Amino acid sequence: MTSAPAQSAPQTPDPGPDPYELAAPWAGELNRDVEEFDARAEFPWDKWKTIRRSGILAVPFETRYGGRGGTLTDTMRALEGLGHTCRDAGLGFSASTQIVSVGVPLQAFGGEELKSRFLPRIISGELITAHAITEPENGSDAMNITTTARRDGDDYVIDGGKTFITNAPIADLFLLYVRTGDPGPFGLSVFLVERGTPGLRIGEPLAKMGLRTSPLSEVTFEGLRVPAARRIGQEGAGFLILDHVMKREILFSFSLTLGEMSHRLERVIRHARTRRQFGRPVGRFQGVSHRIADMKIAVETSRKWLTDTGAKVEAGQDAALDIAATKTVVSEANKTTALDAVQIFGGQGYLTGTGIERDVRNAVGGTIYSGTSEIQRNRIAALLGL
Repeated sequence: MTSAPAQSAPQTPDPGPDPYELAAPWAGELNRDVEEFDARAEFPWDKWKTIRRSGILAVPFETRYGGRGGTLTDTMRALEGLGHTCRDAGLGFSASTQIVSVGVPLQAFGGEELKSRFLPRIISGELITAHAITEPENGSDAMNITTTARRDGDDYVIDGGKTFITNAPIADLFLLYVRTGDPGPFGLSVFLVERGTPGLRIGEPLAKMGLRTSPLSEVTFEGLRVPAARRIGQEGAGFLILDHVMKREILFSFSLTLGEMSHRLERVIRHARTRRQFGRPVGRFQGVSHRIADMKIAVETSRKWLTDTGAKVEAGQDAALDIAATKTVVSEANKTTALDAVQIFGGQGYLTGTGIERDVRNAVGGTIYSGTSEIQRNRIAALLGL
């Protein structure tokens, strides 16, 4: 009796490199002259080419458009790795904005013609993107956006203005959140607009405290005529799109922050083991060691919030409270641990050359952008029925 031929084990697809490691081979290029670029508040164009080569920008996008086909978790891992590797937090912030501002909503809600035309160049980083949400008088209050779009034949005509728009001075594509209907969640719509369109004016870069290599400016619209075919989703779907985007903006940008915090903690531990005062390493002093222990708790608490909230969003579960809590926990942990690092480094931490004071300046922004800590606590209280 002959035996049946042996069955070969099923082949599992090669998952490819760990997204966390995508930035690591480029550390030397990414970290060159960080202090000088920060001092000049200059966007590092050569380093943007490095970001493009790394493949990070392609992680969450479909392979048919040139993406890597990764999950939300994969994207969070890639940005955490970038934050751990790259000491230029502004560059990392611009990269995170590039992923989420136009590419993510275009892939999720856009028509095939727009996706085929723009996604490949967004994914490659050839086109730099920005989304225009915040307004001078309304800040985080998206329900009261006053920039309007009125229908005129096959076009919409947009008038109004936005402020604090990350990447605006260098962006090729903008996603505009504007009012096409009555106040409330069903009165917002979203339009894709190219730089150079008549009626679109991009202001001069605004000087700021931190994240200085990530440029931002005001954007104004005066009789800006946009074809209806450039609307993303249906008229009135803007709040749904905004909700989809903001969840990912927080998860992506604060995964980047987690990587930065992890690197800072490693650096502080090395310093505490090697820096000697009064005949012993400073880490032997309880005041220092307890501060470092608290830093470790802050980092791991941030990691748990990001991991659990990311899993909820990926599973399609209600994560509104989790997003608000995650943003608050991670942004405030980043600011606290940056100040802790200055204290542990002492006089060296106060000097610009160590980069620790730059961490503090960068960290302050995290408690403000994507909805301030106060706004997040208001959301949590409202969700608790208060």
